[in-house]
Amino acid sequence: MNKQTAKTIVEKLSGIFTDKPALKFTTPYELLVAVILSAQCTDERVNKVTAVLFKDYNTPQKMLELSNDALEGYIYSCGFYRDKAKHILSASKDILEKFNGQVPNNLKDLQTLAGVGRKTANVVYSVAFGGNAIAVDTHVFRVSNRIGLANAKNVLDTEKALMKILDEKDWSRAHHYLIYLGRSFCKSIKPDCAGCPISELCAKKIKR
Repeated sequence: MNKQTAKTIVEKLSGIFTDKPALKFTTPYELLVAVILSAQCTDERVNKVTAVLFKDYNTPQKMLELSNDALEGYIYSCGFYRDKAKHILSASKDILEKFNGQVPNNLKDLQTLAGVGRKTANVVYSVAFGGNAIAVDTHVFRVSNRIGLANAKNVLDTEKALMKILDEKDWSRAHHYLIYLGRSFCKSIKPDCAGCPISELCAKKIKR
């Protein structure tokens, strides 16, 4: 696929999907916690959990008022709650002690926080701070390689391929478009190729 086709895909999807995440948040810290919770969990479930959690614990200072067990109780339904609770509390402690209570606004520092890998850092950097980054989750990985934006066997190489074929100014919004495309049409099982809005641009149509 060439850059012009990739650009056309982004523009077509821009008229269909929003460039905002489905996760609900009001601050960079809330976004960070929500993204940590979203690993192997639906955004819908995370939003239900954070709607309760953030009423009283929506800053690093307030979060650290919770014991590990107490936080686990709040986030139990998100899955992997033990690890997520440890990561959230550890990240909150580092934000207070190392970053003056503010979520760091760059990829390097974000990735020093517990539970924050490359994908989470890219999401927070792009969504909370307006940076140009592409977060490759399972939807972005599947869709990018299926439609021909990438031809990679892992997440990192997919991210590099997308950064190469897409204009930098489109990285962040394309990330959201590909997620929504994956959820709505280009599903893992039984993708709706007939209804897909970019089917005529797809380089790897699935023959069924």
